[in-house]
Amino acid sequence: MRLLLTQIIAFSCLSVTCMAQQRQPVYQSKTFSIFSNEVRQGNYKATALSSTSVTSDYRSPDADRYTPTLSFKFSINSRDNEMVSGNDHHVTLQPVNGECVTNVQFGKQYTGTRPTVPGVNLPSNTRWTIRLDMREVIKAFNEKGFYILYNGERLDKADFKGVYIAGSAAPLIWDFNNLRNHPELELKDPDGDGIYETTLVMNKQSDEKHTAAEWKLSRDITAFPQYKSDYPILDALYNLATEEMIKAVEPDSTFRTGKEWAGVWTRDISYSIILSMAHLQPWVAEYSLLRKVKNDRIIQDTGTGGAYPASSDRIVWAIAAWELYKVTGDREWLQQAYKIVRNSVEDDLKNIYDPATGLMRGESSFLDWREQTYPRWMQPADIYESENLGTNAVHYQVIKILSQMASLLNDPATATKYEQIAAKIKQGINSHLWMADKGYYGQYLYGRNFRSLSPRAEALGEALCVWFGIADEKQQKSIVENVPVMDYGISCIYPQIPDIPPYHNNAVWPFVETYWGLASAKAGNERSVLEAIAAVYRPAALFLTNKENLVASTGDFAGTQINSSNMLWSLSGNLALVHKILFGIEFKTDSLLFHPFVPKALQGARSLNGFKYRNATLNIEMTGFGNVIRSFELDGKLISAAAIPASLSGTHSIRIVLNNTAFPASAINKQPNYITPETPIVKYINGHLSWNKIGNAKSYIVLKNGKKYLNTTANKLKVSSGTLTEYQVMAVDLNGVSSFASEPVTVIAKQWQRTFEMEEFAPKASYDYKNYRGSGFVEISKTANRSITIPVEIDVPGTYSVAIRYANGNGPVNTENKCAIRTFNVDGTFAGTIILPQRGTNEWSNWGETNSILIKLTKGHHLLTLAFEPQNENMNGDINQAMLDSMSLCYLHP
Repeated sequence: MRLLLTQIIAFSCLSVTCMAQQRQPVYQSKTFSIFSNEVRQGNYKATALSSTSVTSDYRSPDADRYTPTLSFKFSINSRDNEMVSGNDHHVTLQPVNGECVTNVQFGKQYTGTRPTVPGVNLPSNTRWTIRLDMREVIKAFNEKGFYILYNGERLDKADFKGVYIAGSAAPLIWDFNNLRNHPELELKDPDGDGIYETTLVMNKQSDEKHTAAEWKLSRDITAFPQYKSDYPILDALYNLATEEMIKAVEPDSTFRTGKEWAGVWTRDISYSIILSMAHLQPWVAEYSLLRKVKNDRIIQDTGTGGAYPASSDRIVWAIAAWELYKVTGDREWLQQAYKIVRNSVEDDLKNIYDPATGLMRGESSFLDWREQTYPRWMQPADIYESENLGTNAVHYQVIKILSQMASLLNDPATATKYEQIAAKIKQGINSHLWMADKGYYGQYLYGRNFRSLSPRAEALGEALCVWFGIADEKQQKSIVENVPVMDYGISCIYPQIPDIPPYHNNAVWPFVETYWGLASAKAGNERSVLEAIAAVYRPAALFLTNKENLVASTGDFAGTQINSSNMLWSLSGNLALVHKILFGIEFKTDSLLFHPFVPKALQGARSLNGFKYRNATLNIEMTGFGNVIRSFELDGKLISAAAIPASLSGTHSIRIVLNNTAFPASAINKQPNYITPETPIVKYINGHLSWNKIGNAKSYIVLKNGKKYLNTTANKLKVSSGTLTEYQVMAVDLNGVSSFASEPVTVIAKQWQRTFEMEEFAPKASYDYKNYRGSGFVEISKTANRSITIPVEIDVPGTYSVAIRYANGNGPVNTENKCAIRTFNVDGTFAGTIILPQRGTNEWSNWGETNSILIKLTKGHHLLTLAFEPQNENMNGDINQAMLDSMSLCYLHP
């Protein structure tokens, strides 16, 4: 009886303890809380019924909200080119018998708003007819052959491909570059009267903004590591991610990027493989990686300006391949990957390396939607010229890995070569991108002939610089403490860009959050690690799926421009929280290391059974909290190092006891959402710079050749002309936060600039394209004019800027893979790479400038050559074509 009574008391105490634990939050902020078995946000709650079942009553605040008042704008050729940025049309839809009509003239701002009752929505399935008066545009086409857009750009009649509507409420979107992929958003003029029309169904009833109310495990996940802890909600979310991982494998044994994203994408699979897919699904990882190889080189996914080299983060493939080798120890894979990576890196060293800074050029890694992270004025050629934090962190790590691969393959000389190149990139990052006043890195260098640093924080780049060891120990702590984070996680960039809807701007991406968690653990910041874990688990629990992204300011999945459930890199990050942070599993070439990081709030017992490592299966138990191991047992025997050799085989047990040592006090920089001022538009007329006034600006900073020149409250400035000088203007608000720098305005006296018509140095093309200068233009392709040489006589020695006026109508600005690439040589010596990105599908009369190259020329005769060389192969392989109008040669300085 006494024994029974003792057992009852013990059971009762355990029950009371469990109930108390469930009532105490594991994590709590002003916006949401996580308990051992549930997540709460306002009136919403997700509850773990078991480790295989979760319910959620979350409902998107936007699900039942559809205001009758909306903003919209028109677009020719899927471009933001009707009116100046920030000037939109506004209308309040007031349907009669379910229909309404709006008449607008292109280029003239329309305002037709009316007072509305708060909370009253537009009636569902309202049919809205938009009638756009394009007669002034058509008249200009017919009388002059072209139309001048608001920004001074000339649109040739032959280049008019269609007119679209963009806007703030579905089915409208603000993604101008993708309007052409939405046929319902194109306006038509079937009767030829110059009035273009379309009819849209507004507030169409659908389930797009709703998520599931319950998740129950429906797949067999026993082939993968089984996780258990004292926190049922976290166990269930781990199992949900494991099930979604199984769903993310296509019938051909490659990864599917997301429920809404079919196919294999280089950066998506690579970041996912690095996080957890290498050790969870190594063969699928290998098949997927090989799918992104062509001609023994890594494929850059379709993207900005026709992909590579405007975008250059394909190289992250190499980090994934290296992780896969460390997991499997497959020597054949190492040799195969080494060849692919080395070929790709050698091309990059010619096409994108900047010896002046030690940095690599190219678009922000993963942040590949131009205006979402770059100022609107930046064309693909400008984006190519930018030197970005995250992209360079990836290149550093890849070249460091390439050195390690060479060492393993007994090539010490090559290993030393790449080790030295990696060191230069690391030095370049710390010399040119580190902001000592803020305690973290800037976003990127940008501009044209002269570049300045964007002071925005870039979450993924900051995380990678910590995790890869680019930042030293002091910098690591500073970055994690000082980079701004928000209530629902770390936003991709901070602060946000005005008038750009959420996707990368004003958005949290769970996979980035996991990398931030890994960085925070390395920096020893307990608070930041817990914030990162919470920021991944909250949306997974409430939405019952691993979403692609969420709005940073609201934490909601609805409101971003594109979103997908069952997203590969999000679920990979979810699983990595357990494997690589809590258990601290790290793969080496010859061993498996453990360096756990368990915040005190998550203390207790946890197990990870059936974890496969090469020829071994590990059943791992761990208790306690902290990042100091008190004892490490392998099969019941204490061992001094928390590691197991790669040669281990069979089934083994591991027991880890943490020391329960409190972490040092740590800080984070939690901030509200913040939006910078709009970027000014600067003009140069008759010796004066002038720019539009920005509403919330208290002053302006004028940059001269990329450096701060003066502060002013005026919006005009007298300047003198001489050698090539570039001016830019930034708007500064009351808190001292600045806008992007404006598009550079070049001021140069005539005697310091020369123009060479390309048709004087190569056969003139016969195409009927318009808007060229001189007497014609020249075609370049893989067969036509593979090399063009321009002889020049130099009277004044010094540094000159070279750029080419060109057209490339082989694809749109935002996707495909036909960016033309050429090598520029001076007197037979490599001087740089010229890229000629796509400017619009079949828009061959749309001329623009390439990137500029700075060259040093001595007095006398020189030969400037534009040539197609082996490293200039683009991602298409067949079409590497452009039209060349002229080459400019401008003097900068001695």
